[in-house]
Amino acid sequence: MIKKIAFLGTAMALVATTPALAQFDRAVNESKATVAEAKKSQQRIDQLDDATNQLLVDYRANLKQFELLSRFNKSRAKEVENQALRIGRLRADIENVAGLQQSMQPLMEDMVAKLDEFVKADIPFLMNERTERVERLKVRLSDETTPAQRFRLILEAYQIENEYGRTIESYVGSDVSADGTALEGLEFFRMGRLALIYKSPDDSVLRIYDAETKSFVDLDKSFLGDVKLGIRMANEQTAPNLLTVPVSAPVDLTQQ
Repeated sequence: MIKKIAFLGTAMALVATTPALAQFDRAVNESKATVAEAKKSQQRIDQLDDATNQLLVDYRANLKQFELLSRFNKSRAKEVENQALRIGRLRADIENVAGLQQSMQPLMEDMVAKLDEFVKADIPFLMNERTERVERLKVRLSDETTPAQRFRLILEAYQIENEYGRTIESYVGSDVSADGTALEGLEFFRMGRLALIYKSPDDSVLRIYDAETKSFVDLDKSFLGDVKLGIRMANEQTAPNLLTVPVSAPVDLTQQ
């Protein structure tokens, strides 16, 4: 009888324990599900946080790029403004070209005429070369050459003439003696525009240009050594040195 009661008690305890275990299992499962859901939620939060950080980085980079582009656009806008001003000035210059050409042509004609007068009045060295240069300029004044090219050529001719005044030169030329005899193969020596002298190859003739008579006159043979030295210097056959040659006294043109 006692065994039956004990067995019955055990059976009743088992019956009573079974619902509790079921509830415990459900609680455990719900807890696991909650943990799993929390884990998934944390993963989503982490992903959103990473995305937010990336968006923040991109925003800052774009903001920096925007600032740089804004500064660049401001500088370009200033350049465009300056270019517009320059274009305006160029258009004004273009509109004035016609008037400028009209004023330049008489000026260039006067410059060529003055150069022609100067060459004819100057000491007679390299006359063929210098005269031909002036004649070419006269032709250029009426041909298809642009005004800018004409003016450049005229300035070049003036520069060449100016250079003659501070250089020495030796060249071979000819002259006519007092009795009308042609003298060929003469060695000319020019010292700036101070003196123009020539000698014959055999040194028998030594003459200098006289500005007053506008002709060559005999020069004292004591200057022959200096003339020879000057010729060698002009031909770069010897080092530069001092020369003694006669020169005309300065003339005050205002008193003429």
